[in-house]
Amino acid sequence: MRGVVMQPTPGLPQPALLSPTQGSRFSSTEKPSSGRRHCIPTMSLDIQCEQLSDARWAELLPLIQQYQVVRLEDCGLTEVRCKDISSVLQANPTLTELSLRTNELGNAGVHLVLQGLQNSTCKIQKLSLQNCGLTEAGCGVLTGPLRSLTTLRELHLNDNPLGDAGLQLLCKAFLDPQCHLERLQLEYCNLTATSCEPLATVLRAKPDFKELVLSNNDLHEAGVHTLCQGLKDSACQLELLKLENCGITSANCRDLCDVVGSKASLQELGLGCNKLGNAGIATLCPGLLHPNCRLRTLWLWECDITAEGCKDLCHVLRTKQSLKELSLASNELGDEGARLLCDSLLEPGCQLESLWVKSCSLTAACCSHFCSVLTQNRSLLELQMSNNPLGDSGVQELCKALGQPGTVLRVLWLGDCDVSDIGCRSLAPILLASRSLRELDLSNNCMGDSGVLQLMESIKQPSCVLQQLVLYDIYWSEEVEDQLRALEEERPSLRIIS
Repeated sequence: MRGVVMQPTPGLPQPALLSPTQGSRFSSTEKPSSGRRHCIPTMSLDIQCEQLSDARWAELLPLIQQYQVVRLEDCGLTEVRCKDISSVLQANPTLTELSLRTNELGNAGVHLVLQGLQNSTCKIQKLSLQNCGLTEAGCGVLTGPLRSLTTLRELHLNDNPLGDAGLQLLCKAFLDPQCHLERLQLEYCNLTATSCEPLATVLRAKPDFKELVLSNNDLHEAGVHTLCQGLKDSACQLELLKLENCGITSANCRDLCDVVGSKASLQELGLGCNKLGNAGIATLCPGLLHPNCRLRTLWLWECDITAEGCKDLCHVLRTKQSLKELSLASNELGDEGARLLCDSLLEPGCQLESLWVKSCSLTAACCSHFCSVLTQNRSLLELQMSNNPLGDSGVQELCKALGQPGTVLRVLWLGDCDVSDIGCRSLAPILLASRSLRELDLSNNCMGDSGVLQLMESIKQPSCVLQQLVLYDIYWSEEVEDQLRALEEERPSLRIIS
């Protein structure tokens, strides 16, 4: 049999590979109230990827007006259903989060939903209308509610063709004194550099602004320059900024350097899929080294960085203990770049916890350097090395470290690394010896029944601590499939994803 291929976006954080949630989930999460001994439950209604029949819809309506968190995502909802949603929302005084993402609501449907939130008892804090068919014309519908929903702090409008004119309408609402929005997501919204001046004005005017996601919009060099100028002029305590695939150039790195050097609040910066080049990285790094910089997460996937650019980044790694996650996926680092990174990871000042070097043209030659890191480094918990031709010899080298008692690595990605049954023979005893490894991805490798069975033999042992094994796009027989499913039943704590 063969697993379905589902590969994560290069460079994006993926703590666990899980299949999409099907059907519905009702949950009550206990959260302790500050200063009290009792707990206040947060009631959540989560329904995803379910086409709702009329009978099912009638069953859900009373629940929607009771729950604090309501997520009806990819459920085939249309404007017709929005009339019902509007009515029940008016009767729900406890609602704090509503997500209707990936439903064809259209402008009229969104208008109906927002009408349901227009009541004096509404406490909505987070609203997601991602991929709901909202257009420029619909943005005029949003402006009034944005002014009146004084509790709203987070708004997701990704994957809607708002355009520059639509965003300008929204920005007028954001500037209203009654609007207290702190987090805004506008990915894939057909924005250009024209949108950056209104956004910069909002940033200057709103000191409580914390999160801005603008990835996958054609902002280009002029737009990013304008946006950065707004950030430099603003007192806002920005924590997250994502500008992936926005047409950023090396020239923008001077502006970005100033932003990261001046915003001590900034925790996460996403610059992936932009042609920064080594020159851009050299310009950015002084900002990363600034004493004010407290960045924890830096995404630089597919940024035209080579081993030369690694030299500047390595200085940051050795110096900045605040940096915990770094993605350099889809850059031509080569084995020399990997060696430079590993040398930095061995320095006591480096406290990196997650490193992504997927699709970086690494070979088995660099695995001895990673072996040293895994043996000596006590902070690195996740290593993504997929889509590099490491081969069985590279995996064997890594296994020398993975079996050591002091190794702390919890997540290892080796998908599409030319691993065969021979490599599985090396990995199998490691699954028994390792006290730290919890997740292993071997997707899209050339192993067969023999290799999978060797892994299973170790996993079935009570002493094995592995919790998740990912085997997308691997061929095996019906007999092995039956054994894998039986193993999952024997070990409920184990997930085998294929």
